[in-house]
Amino acid sequence: MGLRASLRRLAALLGALLPALVLCASAAGAQGVRLKDLVDFGGVRGNDLVGYGLVVGLDGTGDGLRNAPFTEEIMTSILERMGVNVTGEQFRPKNVAAVIVTAELPPFARTGSRIDATISAIGDAGSLLGGTLVMTPLTAADGEIYAVAQGTIIAGGVTARGEAAEVTEGVPTAGIISSGARVEREVSFDLGAVTQLRLALREADFTTAARIERAVNREAGSGVARMTDSGTVVVDVARSGARSPAHLISALENVEIAPERRARVVVDQKSGTIVMGRDVRISEVAVSQNNLTLQVEEAPAAVQPNPFADGQTVVVPRTGAGLREEPGPGLSIVRGGTNLSEVIAGLNALGVSARDMIDILQTIKAAGALHAELVVR
Repeated sequence: MGLRASLRRLAALLGALLPALVLCASAAGAQGVRLKDLVDFGGVRGNDLVGYGLVVGLDGTGDGLRNAPFTEEIMTSILERMGVNVTGEQFRPKNVAAVIVTAELPPFARTGSRIDATISAIGDAGSLLGGTLVMTPLTAADGEIYAVAQGTIIAGGVTARGEAAEVTEGVPTAGIISSGARVEREVSFDLGAVTQLRLALREADFTTAARIERAVNREAGSGVARMTDSGTVVVDVARSGARSPAHLISALENVEIAPERRARVVVDQKSGTIVMGRDVRISEVAVSQNNLTLQVEEAPAAVQPNPFADGQTVVVPRTGAGLREEPGPGLSIVRGGTNLSEVIAGLNALGVSARDMIDILQTIKAAGALHAELVVR
């Protein structure tokens, strides 16, 4: 009897510990993401720059100046600034193109550092391959010049043409200049004067924000972080005891958090791509689909006049059109899934193409059986 009682007590103990063991295994299986990949730190941000410039040295693929008069204007302006008087002159080169230059000034960029510049043609230039961007000032939203771009363009495509055919691979009318812009002005921002650090979630979610609050309080001290809404967590710099906001950011940005996201299905109608999140669920639903085939045939006939009669040959159009409906497999039942693999297996059981699957998902969503956000692009 003593042995049986000991076995019963051991079984009861294992039964009590089993839920805790399952919970620990589930928590250990959750994949953590670094805080720096989930939030943006308040004040630490880049600034967009834009400029209008001229690309020279093209191999006859520049703007047609009759169709792009602004190219001639900027070319005249650049030459006159160099002391070349071209007033009243008629010149129409084919090796220049007007472009828009864009760049991003990263946070804490210092004077003299270099950033990448993107160049895009705005006229009817055929290609920017091999061209050189002439010195172009880049301004921000306040109208001030923060960088100057210049250099040889690396185009993202190539064009080959012959007498009667032309082939284009990629986009030859756009390219980049790696480290082609030099910073001339700094954005004034005193990070050391910040007393409260705002963590802005890139995807607002109350559960994720609460987990960030708990993780920061474990790392920096109790009561340091406070969730204000689904997209913001405020961190008290002074209460954390950090030497500076920069030291606090460096201590927090590598803290791992398991983010929580809404169930979402994203479909791309152009390519027929379907992407599902792991939390997507489908209730049991019946689906029936038929395929419609439209067939149009053109068979024009030539009608000629009688012999020795005045008239001319006339082509009479004759068109045959038909609509055929191909019956599908009938009414198919898609079983409800409790995980992503079961959902995919249920949808694949319909045996339809990816493009038909997009229409089916939209219809299932309209029927209220798809428990996820459906994003169609």
